[in-house]
Amino acid sequence: MTQSVHPVDEILPTPKLFTLGLQHVLVMYAGAVAVPLIVGRALKLEPADVAFLISADLFVCGLVTLIQSLGATQWFGIRLPVMMGVTFAAVGPMVAMANAQGGSDGARAIFGAIMAAGVISMLIAPFISRMLRFFPPVVTGTIILVIGVSLMRIGINWIFGNPVGPTAPQIVDPAHADWLKSVTDGMAAGSVTGLPEMPAGLALAAKMNNPAYAPLGNIAVSAVVLLSILLIARFGKGFVANISVLLGIIIGAIIAVATGAMGFSKVGEAAWFGLVTPFHFGMPVFDPIMILTMTLVMIVVMIESTGMFLALGDMTGRKVTQPMLSAGLRTDGLGTLIGGIFNTFPYTSFSQNVGLVGVTGVRSRFVCVAGGIILIVLGLVPKMGALVESVPTMVLGGAGLVMFGMVAATGIRILAGVDFAKNRNNLFIVAVSLGFGMIPLIAPNFKMWMPHEIHPLIESGILLASVAAVVLNAFFNGAKVDMDGVKAAAAAADH
Repeated sequence: MTQSVHPVDEILPTPKLFTLGLQHVLVMYAGAVAVPLIVGRALKLEPADVAFLISADLFVCGLVTLIQSLGATQWFGIRLPVMMGVTFAAVGPMVAMANAQGGSDGARAIFGAIMAAGVISMLIAPFISRMLRFFPPVVTGTIILVIGVSLMRIGINWIFGNPVGPTAPQIVDPAHADWLKSVTDGMAAGSVTGLPEMPAGLALAAKMNNPAYAPLGNIAVSAVVLLSILLIARFGKGFVANISVLLGIIIGAIIAVATGAMGFSKVGEAAWFGLVTPFHFGMPVFDPIMILTMTLVMIVVMIESTGMFLALGDMTGRKVTQPMLSAGLRTDGLGTLIGGIFNTFPYTSFSQNVGLVGVTGVRSRFVCVAGGIILIVLGLVPKMGALVESVPTMVLGGAGLVMFGMVAATGIRILAGVDFAKNRNNLFIVAVSLGFGMIPLIAPNFKMWMPHEIHPLIESGILLASVAAVVLNAFFNGAKVDMDGVKAAAAAADH
């Protein structure tokens, strides 16, 4: 009798793998290139060096995605459909480091801190993974719901742009202008956390409105993309329905080209081949304070990754065990170490791609393996990377609403299996944790009077919600596992 293959381990035909992998790459591309752009500008690097950072980032994104999805020994890789990318949680600390010491010297110090934090993360990954018993369905459902709602900000910013204008009249200090430019770029790329800190003495006036905000043309293109995805998902059959997001993005790109919103000048200027070399800026410098700061960021990243992995486990029907979680978190550390070596940044699972798994219903991890290979090619062939980069974010906006809403819907589906009738305390857990998760989203400057040292720990709504849910669950329910809730949530995730 032939043993059936789990959908996660199913190897699809090559054309389907390529198409679905490309869909994952298009979804994550804007976020992947935003961090090297922001940090490169903060370091005041030459344009050629910033372009090198982008190529290195794409190359390592692909390499670490292969390790995470395909697996490398029992120690590395969660072997789920995971796309890895640079975390925005590290942007704030890295920009602060760049402001303190720019140029190649600053780059070497940043990459040294990243490498050391990667090694430390690999060592502590097993300890963090042992916290799995503190994540029953009421906690995981709440965290996944907050992830989805938080990601909605990305899709909305893709559609409308940034409400803060890049040239506000009261910004006269060049340092302040650089800060505002970094924030503008980060928000346009969909950053939820990790934006650079506001410089001391800078007051944002109410007049900082962007006259180019929410143009009707952008809204129309995003609406067409959204409508196309819904129509294809409704009336398409089989594989066509699975690539509804990709087809919607292609339709939006065609409209953008026809209206002049998308051009190919950068493609023509880009080279056909660019080798990514380690230690491009010289040997790294290891500063203890920078290493400690980056290690705190990685702890935040690994806690967020835990929520992402649990979400994927629910979506794919594969239970995330403690050894799997440990291997996945250890890969976050390994990816960060590799990133430091190849002149790029800390890595984590990209949450927008988790939503894409929910939209397509394709659970094969080999789709992400294909996406990883595509990213490696994009990193080595700048011309191909420039082509993907040319797709305007407004085209991605309509797709973002579908994907990120799907993540939130998954959290709701898990919470549907939680017993709220017999245990009303579960309502407090969800209500308060959701509120904590919304704080950075609604009031991003809530931490402005708090010590800067703790900002990396509190600027992520996902982290705040995770901590609140775990603590409240321990307070109300203790550390015991609600097996009825686990079975109900598992049944809900299967449908």
